[in-house]
Amino acid sequence: IEQSRWLYIEKDDQNSYPPHICVASDVFSNVVSAYISEEWSDDEADVLRRYFTNLDQPVFALVNLPEVVKGALFARYSRSAKSLRRLFLDEFLGDLDIEGDQTIDATIGLEHAETLYHRIFFEYGDDSVAQLGGVHLACEQASNLLTKVLEWGRLMSYLEQSTRYISYDSRLGGRYRYYRDPEILNSSFGTRYVGDMDRIFDIYSELVPPLQDFVRESFPKHPDDSDFVYRQAVKAKAFDAVRGLLPAAALSNVGIYGTGQAYEALLLRMRAHPLPESRMYADLMLGELRKVIPSFLERVDLEDRGVVWSQYLENSREDTRDVVEALLPEGTSIDPAPVVRLVDFDPEGENKMIASMMYAHTNLPEEQLQRRVSAMNTEDKMAIVRAYVGDRTNRRHKPGRALERPFYRFDVLVDYGAFRDLQRHRMLTMEWQPLSPTHGYTRPELVDAAGMTRAFDEVMERSASLYDALLEDFPDQASYAVSLAYKIRFNVNINARSAMHLIELRTTPQGHPSYREVGQEMYRLIKEEAGHHLVAEMMKFVDLTDETDLERLASERRAEQKRGSSPQ
Repeated sequence: IEQSRWLYIEKDDQNSYPPHICVASDVFSNVVSAYISEEWSDDEADVLRRYFTNLDQPVFALVNLPEVVKGALFARYSRSAKSLRRLFLDEFLGDLDIEGDQTIDATIGLEHAETLYHRIFFEYGDDSVAQLGGVHLACEQASNLLTKVLEWGRLMSYLEQSTRYISYDSRLGGRYRYYRDPEILNSSFGTRYVGDMDRIFDIYSELVPPLQDFVRESFPKHPDDSDFVYRQAVKAKAFDAVRGLLPAAALSNVGIYGTGQAYEALLLRMRAHPLPESRMYADLMLGELRKVIPSFLERVDLEDRGVVWSQYLENSREDTRDVVEALLPEGTSIDPAPVVRLVDFDPEGENKMIASMMYAHTNLPEEQLQRRVSAMNTEDKMAIVRAYVGDRTNRRHKPGRALERPFYRFDVLVDYGAFRDLQRHRMLTMEWQPLSPTHGYTRPELVDAAGMTRAFDEVMERSASLYDALLEDFPDQASYAVSLAYKIRFNVNINARSAMHLIELRTTPQGHPSYREVGQEMYRLIKEEAGHHLVAEMMKFVDLTDETDLERLASERRAEQKRGSSPQ
């Protein structure tokens, strides 16, 4: 097989794959790739190889483009069903002057002529050097389990394809867009896995058109709205309602920007992750990144450096799991829980926050300031807080670091779709439990109102049944079968400054109802249960209304106004 060429191999009459298949330049052995490679004309390929490090794999880096173009590409990427390379050809190429790039071929990688970086970074171990080189990397056709692994790091930037703007009734290479794990497909469950997944996507595809019709009937178009604005808002509401049907195996495209140091940390985690898809993508990512920043990633697969580091992560995870399973036997009952529970906070958090607000303006020790604040009346405390926060005319106006003094720890139980959105907030600490049908699922009211309850529940039953069937033989891959409507439990440790950003952003009317509920409940608990009324008052852009209209309508109107006023 040609080096770096991706193929899809069909099963034979005995429901097995041909033996001894090696795909993607020695990354896999006896494994079949489910990646659907696009076809390019000779002219298209001639242009693409100047700016992308390969033309036929799901992971590739962007090079030789202005930073603003790479950023704009990723921004458009999140709302398009197209691959990044196709998007570049269709929507960006016409605006670029590429005549000067005719001799460039990014697919052959860089020559290893980084002697200075190699000596400083690798031999002397100056990690700060690896913070100075960044890469835009695309990871395409990744499952919704893998996207959460990719988006773990705090010091990276991500844009993920949105289920709100992308319909999953379209196909890639004639197949529905879900991850086909090679180990599952080559097992006795292979036929059932494909059959159940196809049926789930069939039902999703059958429900989307009539649900959009129902939304149009329920929310008539305002005369002042353009057809485009109304159509986008209708689609978003319909897609929001049925996205819970999609399994975690549903494919997504993720754009990542990070430094060499951040990529090293990400790859070390991915190589230690129990999900085979994660380890596979780690190898692909390492190959592409080494075409751009090779010296920054030399340690990743060295036996005495990255290999032992990844092994440490894997061993500590497995040892902890074994001890926990021994102490908490299977069948331990689960206490009922609300959507959000405040499990920990600092009762003195507000006083400590006010002392922190004063700190930079005095020469007093912090402990002395805290005593003075404790003796203040409410009016004086409020005066300091209001002065520190200032006149916030926009939710993007964020007060200073004194708000990082109070902390809150929440335990959250919400559908996996909402978790996907909340998990991308990086200035907090989040841990989550394995995705399973254990906690039940959320069925949107719109689905019931449209008379689609039975079809929705059918998918949930099929999803849970497939998960149960896979669990014993494939404990790490069984979650592929779980639909996004099923609930997942996770905790959030967050300071008041980060909470302000999360809550104000995630309660906006255009937000998805599931995560709006989480944000609203976090706000209530901070104000009422923690009793931090001063912190709550600073969050002046929290929306506590019950949004029942077309959630995206106002946002789409603003976007159209911006398009109309922008220079042509």
